[in-house]
Amino acid sequence: MTSGGSRRLVVLRHAKSAWPDDVPDHERPLAPRGRRDAPAAGRWLRESDCVPDLVVCSTASRTRQTWDLVSDELDAITPVIHDARVYQASAGELLGVVRDIPARVRTLMLVGHNPGVQDLVLMLAGEADGSALERTRAKFPTSAIAVLCLPGPWPDLDPGAARLTGMIVPRGAKP
Repeated sequence: MTSGGSRRLVVLRHAKSAWPDDVPDHERPLAPRGRRDAPAAGRWLRESDCVPDLVVCSTASRTRQTWDLVSDELDAITPVIHDARVYQASAGELLGVVRDIPARVRTLMLVGHNPGVQDLVLMLAGEADGSALERTRAKFPTSAIAVLCLPGPWPDLDPGAARLTGMIVPRGAKP
């Protein structure tokens, strides 16, 4: 949990997507593996007491589907904003989205795409627990979750100001 003026940013890369012919990138759906992994991400969030107060999600089909499957596993109804700025955003653009979050939000989840989400985590992480930073640098695969603790209000968030407390890649069981 966060305390005082601190905040927590949970960054989730969408689950594995399919590549159907003649479907624009924005409309690509989840692949079967993505439909298995997204609920596992939701279970991890619930079990780790990392349920967000607010979700900002890309407008792409695969991110919306990921959030729907994640949210089905939470013991909460979390407000979600589908924000077109998150689709194909750079780390700097995502930082701008995060800085716009209202002060009342203590735990924010951002559901987006690589390379932007991985670059955002690396941009913000001035410190890290264990091997989380090295693993994030090496790869931020589909369904990866990074948890960052921030020292103060969203508008004041600067590169290097956060502590990366974890990076996990939940996977669902194969049938």
